[in-house]
Amino acid sequence: MGTNYFKMRLSQGQLNLLATCPPRFQQVYLDRLTSLPNPEQQETQTWGKCFHLLMQQRELELPIASLLTENEELNQAYQALVEAAPEILLQNSNQWREAEHTRTLSLNGYLLTVIYDLLIADEQQARIFDWKTYLKPQNKTKLAQNWQTRLYLYLLAETSLYLPEQISMTYWFVKLPNQPQSLTFNYNQKQHQKTQQDLMNLLRNLDDWLVGYWEQKIFFPHNFNCQESCPYSDYFLAEEISSKQQRTETLISAIAGIEEIPL
Repeated sequence: MGTNYFKMRLSQGQLNLLATCPPRFQQVYLDRLTSLPNPEQQETQTWGKCFHLLMQQRELELPIASLLTENEELNQAYQALVEAAPEILLQNSNQWREAEHTRTLSLNGYLLTVIYDLLIADEQQARIFDWKTYLKPQNKTKLAQNWQTRLYLYLLAETSLYLPEQISMTYWFVKLPNQPQSLTFNYNQKQHQKTQQDLMNLLRNLDDWLVGYWEQKIFFPHNFNCQESCPYSDYFLAEEISSKQQRTETLISAIAGIEEIPL
């Protein structure tokens, strides 16, 4: 059976999970086994969605007053961002800009998809902006290696006339009570080639794992030394121990049910 049957749409979140923990990728996207977020996570996600909706409506020049008056925390975060980054939020006739801008690229049969919170472009450069509703991370290198950063920059270079050196991506961290902070990543041809290579390797692995999974029910493998770096390693270790205990209990029960053979 050819691998084309298994091709799928891939976002940065899926690539991150695939690179971090292939077995967890299998559980979430193939086995459809997911856990419910806790109330605190749900509250954070809801607030984040509200902030993104606010910024999208603002960009479309739709009324936002009701959103701001109904949510004081949202209003404070928005006003703080306006004060911290007025040059981003001001309309400029020489720029093309769009909120929730979607781009796709077919690569090796997979459809890579990104959604930019805000894209601003002119003749000289294209700038990607992403609103983050959590605190600014201390490790900039780790964020640079995240597939969101890499895929967002890569896709814009691949689907536009801009050179990698003309493209940048800026994260704005707007979580209160902190003042908004930003991290900007500039792009270049060397990074573009490295992302292309890593992406192709990851997709080739996914091809092989999908064929093994669908044709022979071979589970996706763990990464090398995954217990040292994978946030899901404790989960899978507990699952493995539980599975072994169940097999042992089943074996003991089966043995106990066997009639004693007289000598």
